[in-house]
Amino acid sequence: MPLLSQPRQRLALAILIAFHILIIIASNYLVQLPITLFGWHTTWGAFSFPFIFLATDLTVRLLGKGPARQVIGRVMIPALIASYVVSVLFQDGAFGGLTALGQFNEFVLRISVASFAAYVFGQILDIQVFDRLRKLPQWWIAPTVSTIFGNLLDTFVFFSVAFWHSTNPFMAEHWVEIATVDYGVKLTISLVLFVPLYGMLLNALLRALGGQRVATA
Repeated sequence: MPLLSQPRQRLALAILIAFHILIIIASNYLVQLPITLFGWHTTWGAFSFPFIFLATDLTVRLLGKGPARQVIGRVMIPALIASYVVSVLFQDGAFGGLTALGQFNEFVLRISVASFAAYVFGQILDIQVFDRLRKLPQWWIAPTVSTIFGNLLDTFVFFSVAFWHSTNPFMAEHWVEIATVDYGVKLTISLVLFVPLYGMLLNALLRALGGQRVATA
């Protein structure tokens, strides 16, 4: 059962939709910036996208599985459009000017479509797993297991759609390595920071929205 009243649910829904879109836009920008971590290739996007799973699990906990799916449905198209615009303007991390919007960019469009597909599949799986496990007495099992499987599907859907036979030679050659390291980074961040942050954010949202506070959720 949702923890919030109907008016509070609508407010929470709006906040979570905005948060989802913000993280997707940021991650689509950051994934264009490759880095080397302990000798392995990855991208800065690995450090931002785990927060989308945090937001999804908070959505399921606060509102239930149905509203969580509504968030995905309302986020998909705005995030796709916004991601394309931002990625075109800041391709490879540099501002290309507003004139860049007047030119069709297949590379960026492919990244945006990949993000769209990865988001949908990854979030649906995350919601299903979290919802099945959230009633267990060990509250930490649901967010831990859902983020393991959700991130796995999201990461490899994104990199395979975006960079398999890509026009970017570096990404086309290294996407499997980058995806694997990216998943490892996401998983480490999620498991190390996710549990305490999940509990803190849930209680903070409940206090702000006037809901019942729960101990570590």
